[in-house]
Amino acid sequence: MTDGWHTGELIGLDFETTGIDRAHDVPVSYALVRARATAVVGREHALVDPGRPIPPAATAIHKITTEQARAEGVPLAAAIGHVAGAVLDAGRRGVPVVGMNLAFDLSILDVQLRRLEGEGLVERGWSGPVLDVLVLDRHFDRFRSGKRRLENLCAHYGVAVDSSHDASDDAASALGVLFALCARYPELAAADLDTLTTAQATWHREWATGYSRWRTERGLPALTPDEHSWPLGSAATGGQDSPNDALITGAAR
Repeated sequence: MTDGWHTGELIGLDFETTGIDRAHDVPVSYALVRARATAVVGREHALVDPGRPIPPAATAIHKITTEQARAEGVPLAAAIGHVAGAVLDAGRRGVPVVGMNLAFDLSILDVQLRRLEGEGLVERGWSGPVLDVLVLDRHFDRFRSGKRRLENLCAHYGVAVDSSHDASDDAASALGVLFALCARYPELAAADLDTLTTAQATWHREWATGYSRWRTERGLPALTPDEHSWPLGSAATGGQDSPNDALITGAAR
């Protein structure tokens, strides 16, 4: 791989949560994984006390119990403030935030930041850059059949996986998938980061529109409007207009 943004600083982000509703569920752990020169150079991982019971179905996936989170976790407000600070700092420095299905993680962060502190990421000046390996993989290898969970992407791109549903390992795995994507698709590594952030919003919306149509043709529920939004769900604004237009406008500077 030639020199480019992928050889600079990157920050992998991942949450494990109480559930899959990004408008209402909350983190039970977080990870911030830093990479440079296509290698992981630092990991920060912590349990979070969500301030509510963790449903057994969620514990079955990430193995974090209510009792463990209460005993060992940092308070939710402190965790949200810390992760938001890292994301905002990355944005100010032009450092990409990387992850798998980041519309989930960033929306949870934004919703909780609004709830706890009254302002979301965009209002604080954040406009990316963002690199979502799910969106990128769907675009660059759009006709590949099969599932596209993180473990599937790791297997497809030859990325070693330490464990699944551990925030630190998942964030590191997403970074590994990104590096593999850059090696396979040189045009990705050569692209401008702000342009990529803008393009991913379009690519995700196109995918969501097509997938929603596919579902309705088979008698399944269509995707919600929130699920068409990237990288922040419209639920993050509490029912107001989606913040993505402002974010993308900023990214296209």
